[in-house]
Amino acid sequence: MCIQELYNIYLRHPRVTTDTRTCGEGSLFFALKGERFDGNQYAAAALEKGCAAVVVDDASVAPEGDGRYIVTDDVLATLQKLAAYHRTQLKIPVIQVTGTNGKTTTKELLAAVLSKKYRVRLLSITSDDDIAVVETGANHPGEIAFLCNLVKADCGLITNVGRAHLEGFGSFEGVKKTKGELYDDLAARGKFVFVNGDDADLMAMAAERNLRTEAYVAGEVESCTPFVHCRVDGHSFATHLIGAYNIANIRAAFTVGRHFGVGPDEAVEALTGYEPKLGRSEYKETGRNRLIVDAYNANPTSMTAALENFSHIEAERRMVILGAMGELGPESPRLHAEVMQHIDCEAWLVGKEWPEDTMKEARRFQSVDDVIAALKAQPLEGRTILVKGSHSTKLYQLPEYL
Repeated sequence: MCIQELYNIYLRHPRVTTDTRTCGEGSLFFALKGERFDGNQYAAAALEKGCAAVVVDDASVAPEGDGRYIVTDDVLATLQKLAAYHRTQLKIPVIQVTGTNGKTTTKELLAAVLSKKYRVRLLSITSDDDIAVVETGANHPGEIAFLCNLVKADCGLITNVGRAHLEGFGSFEGVKKTKGELYDDLAARGKFVFVNGDDADLMAMAAERNLRTEAYVAGEVESCTPFVHCRVDGHSFATHLIGAYNIANIRAAFTVGRHFGVGPDEAVEALTGYEPKLGRSEYKETGRNRLIVDAYNANPTSMTAALENFSHIEAERRMVILGAMGELGPESPRLHAEVMQHIDCEAWLVGKEWPEDTMKEARRFQSVDDVIAALKAQPLEGRTILVKGSHSTKLYQLPEYL
C-alpha cells in the first residue's frame, strides 16, 4: 500500500494510536516494536477495542482476507512517512520546541496562550486547526535533525541546553550540537527562532548560524510560596507553577503569543489558569504532608535547579526523596555527587548511583519498592517533601504513601 492510499484511510480515521490502552473507536493502531515488546502481538486486541485498522510488519498476525490489517515492511518507517506526508498537506504555522529541560512545560504554556486566539493542536494535527505546537526530544545525535525533516517547522524554540543523556551525546558539546540541529534546520530553510536572550549558549548558537531571532528576557520572579508569582512586561500575576526556573518558560509563552497576536491580558489569563500535570512539579496536599512531585524526568541541570528552588520554600520540616539520574555514562558518579552538594535538608536517596561516601547521614534505598515498604512501616507526617527523579526510578508511585 502506498502512502497516499494509507493517508486516505487516515483521513477517514484521523486518530493514531500505538498503545491498545488508548485505542479509540475508529482509530488507527500502529504496531510498533521495542526492546521488550512487539506491537504486532496486540493488533487483534486493538481491533477488538474498536480500531478501524491496524498497521503491522509481521504478516503472520494478519488473517488472510482481513482488510483491516495493513502489512508493511517496517511499521515505524511507515508511521514516519505518513507523518511527513501529512505535514505537506497542512498550511498552518507549526512551532517546534526542544531543549534539555522545560520543553514539555513550555509547549503546554505556548498552547495555553495561543488557545486564547486560535484552535491549537499538540498532536493529531488536522486542517481544522489554526496552529500547531510540536515537542521533539532526543538522546542521541541526529535525532532532532531527523524529526526536523518530519516537522518542517515555521519557527522554533530551544528552552535550554544542559547536561542530560550524556551517555548518548558523549559530552555537553554533544548536547549543544544535537539540540542545535533545530537551529540548523530553521536556518537552512530561512525560518526563525524565539531565543532566551539571557542564555549565552543559545544566543551564541543562533549567532553562529546567522539565524533570525526574536529574543526574550526572563522577567522577574516576585515570590515562590511555593507557586511562582511573577512580573512580565509590566503585568504581575500568580501561576500554578513551582520553581523560579519556570520564569523563562513563562516569558517564552508571552513572546510567542505576542508574535501571533495574543494580547497580554489574554496571555496572563492563560498562564494564570494553566496547571501542570503528569508529575511535572505538581503540588499536592495529602493531609499528612505537602508534596512537590517532579518525578517524570531528572538530569543534573534540572535536579540542581529543583533543589535550589526548594531551599527557598518556607516550611518547618523540609525533606527530599531523590531518585537516581539515568543515562549519564562515565560521568554519573561525579554528577550525582555534585547534585548532593545542593541538598540542605533531610534526604532519602533511591538508586545505587548515589555515592556512598557523600552525605552519609542520608537514608538510602535500592528501589522505590524499598521506599514504599519503609513508608508503610513508619509513615511520614508534617513535612514538605520534594519528590524528584528519572522516570525509570518510578518515584511517581510515592504520593499515595505520603
